[in-house]
Parts: sequence; structure tokens; C-alpha cells
Amino acid sequence: MIYLFDEFVLDTRRCELRRGDDPLHLEPQVYAVLCYLVEHRDRLVRKEELLDEVWGHRFVSPSTLNSRIKSLRQALQDDGSAQRIVRTIRGAGFRFCAPVTWAEERSRPQPTPPAAQPIALRREQQIRFCRGYDGNRIAYATSGCGPPLLKPANWLTHLEYDWDSPVWRHWLNELSRDHTLIRYDQRGSGLSDRDTEDVSFESWLGDLETIFDELELERVPIVALSQGCALAIAFAARHPERVSHLVLYGGYAQGRFRRACTPAERAQSEAMLQVLPHGWGQDNPAFRQFFANMFLPEGTPEQMAWFSDLQRISASPEQGVKLWLASASIDVTEVAPLVHTPTLVLHVKQDAVVPFEQGRFLARLIPGARFVPLEGRNHVLLETEPAWPRFLAEVRAFLAEDPMEETRSNDAERPVLQAVAGGRVIA
Repeated sequence: MIYLFDEFVLDTRRCELRRGDDPLHLEPQVYAVLCYLVEHRDRLVRKEELLDEVWGHRFVSPSTLNSRIKSLRQALQDDGSAQRIVRTIRGAGFRFCAPVTWAEERSRPQPTPPAAQPIALRREQQIRFCRGYDGNRIAYATSGCGPPLLKPANWLTHLEYDWDSPVWRHWLNELSRDHTLIRYDQRGSGLSDRDTEDVSFESWLGDLETIFDELELERVPIVALSQGCALAIAFAARHPERVSHLVLYGGYAQGRFRRACTPAERAQSEAMLQVLPHGWGQDNPAFRQFFANMFLPEGTPEQMAWFSDLQRISASPEQGVKLWLASASIDVTEVAPLVHTPTLVLHVKQDAVVPFEQGRFLARLIPGARFVPLEGRNHVLLETEPAWPRFLAEVRAFLAEDPMEETRSNDAERPVLQAVAGGRVIA
């Protein structure tokens, strides 16, 4: 449904509030409050009802609801005593009082984006929500068309904001070109619920399983980046029948804390942990440069500034630290050898975030994995890098392979390929 009220458009298919054609940023819970009030605009909505519907069985204080209502009023420019849109009924609840009409999706004219700005596929993106095993709301999005391709969450994403990013825009466009790209925001960040208590690798794995079940996905390829690679590995080991191909870029088997062997590596990890809470989302040139030099040493000033904005928009400082700690503690060295899904591992040679050796180590752990080294220094490949078209060519060729055909071929050749090693016959 598309609801029209005052000067605003509430598009529930895209999970978007717009003023005219301009999208407005709302926190997930603020958006959920707005939707519920609009859908029940014919009556008073009591506070207890709103708390139950938006937060489920989790305990939250009345001040939390008041805070979300205040944020909603600010977005709707409904501050002050007038309350022309959302009216507070003291001691009882809230009433959506603005006149509302609705429109069919097909009746709304679509603006034509400038030719120079490659965001056409963004207009096809649809954002929805599902609930994880513990009731947390997980935001997921689909874009493009074709067979499904799933990208697990990695550290710091925002389903909507990433389309405006000079760092991620080309990734989303290209991955959506031949497939229906499915991605989601990690719990505690982006459009997913941010006040979650359980931030752990096992909870991330549970959320990935929830996405698969919600969309009824069976045997689909996974393209994972950075922290998401370990998640994809654990999922493929646990559910081999649901994954056809694994593409792992810039990933690791061991998080920063797990792989820190030397005093210098341990000191760098501790320094990172100390600086995160103080510089998060702030316009701090030293902190921004510290981050940018790691993730995008060859990035432009615009791309570096985007990293600073992403921190502020995607997560709170407290959640950012919790997410970083959980990723730093990852260790899938015992799980990776259990993966028998066809796997392609790609890694940039001078990656300062995840050492090149971690990529090679990952490829050695997974039976039959193919390893592709890429030239460059940036943790996230930029559109202007020579390695970017190489990455796309390798990934597209790999995804075009039929893993079942390869299995049948290997089975047919197995008797011929026997070899003797150490007195044993190896088939």
C-alpha cells in the first residue's frame, strides 16, 4: 500500500517514507510505529498495544516509546502543540489524525534518474522485515531480476544508504544485473533492530537461516565479503544442500583477536578497540583517517567521508563496538574443512584490514577451493580499480558453472585418477 497524508508518502512496499520524491530516514522502530498508527488510524492506539506490536515480548520502558514518537514527530515536522498528524491522548495512547488517502503502486509516476548516475536498479529494490529466532526484526532487501543470489551481512551496512555510496553502489548494481540480489542488515545496525542484546556469531548464523527460511530459498549461490565469508562458510557446512556456489572475497577464517600472534598485532587490535567508542560517527579527522587508511588507502576524499557517515547512520557507538568485538572473535578453522560446496576465494594482495595470508589460508582450508589473488590495496574494490573487472569476470564465470555436472564428471573419472601415496591408495 501507498498512503498519502499531508505532504508525505508512506510506501509500505518499499518500507519508505518520502516528502514528495525525497526519502526520509527513519529508524526501524520509528517506521514500525508510523505504519501501525496509519493502519489503525480509525481509532485510538493504546501505548500497551503499540509496545506489544512493535517490540513483541521484549521489555522496553515507556520512555523508549516516547523517544520513538518524538523522532517520528521530528520527521513529520509535527512538533509543538498543534499535533496535526500524530496526536497524543494523555494517559491513554496515540491517534493518527491526518486525513489519509491511498494509491496503487502502478499509479505513482516514477522519476527518471540522471543517465550519469547508475542507480536505476535501486528503484526496483524492495525492503521487508522478518523476525529472527529471538524476535529481533531483521531488514532484508531484494533488487534486480533473475535467479537468486544471496549476500550475507558484513560489518556496517545500510540497505538504503548503501545505494548512495561511492564505495558500494557499483557492487550492488553489478550483483543485481543478472540475479535477484538478496541482502540484509546485520542485527544491531542499518534498518534492522538496533537495541538487540545478543550480538554473536551464532546469532548471525541464526539470522541467515531465518532469511533462507523466510524466502524459502533452496540451493542458491552465496557471495560473501569480509566478515560475511565466515558466516557463509558456517552456513554451507551446516546446510550443504541449500548452497550451490560459494564466492568469498576479502574474508578470513580467524577474526582479528584470534589471528593476532605477535605483540604488535595484539597491540593494534587493542588500539582499535580503544578508539572505536570515542571517534564513532564523529567528524574527527584523525579517526576518519585511521579508518580510511585501513579500508580505502587509495580512496577519494568523498569515499573516505562516506565511511565516517556510514558509522553514524548504520549503528550507535555501543552497538558498533559490540559488532566489532563479535567479528574479531570469529574462528571457523574447524568448520571450513567440512565445506564441500564449490568455492571461489578472492583476495587483494595488500589488504590492510584482512591480511592476504588469511585469504590463502581460507582457500587451503576448504577442500577444492580455487584461489584468485587480486592486485590492489583497498579492502573494498572500487569501481576504478583494474582488479574490479577481473573480479566480475571471475565471479560470473564461476557462477555459470554447473556444480552437479562437475560432481558427475569427478565421479566418472575417479577410478582412473587413483594414485599411490605412502603405501595407501588415494581415490
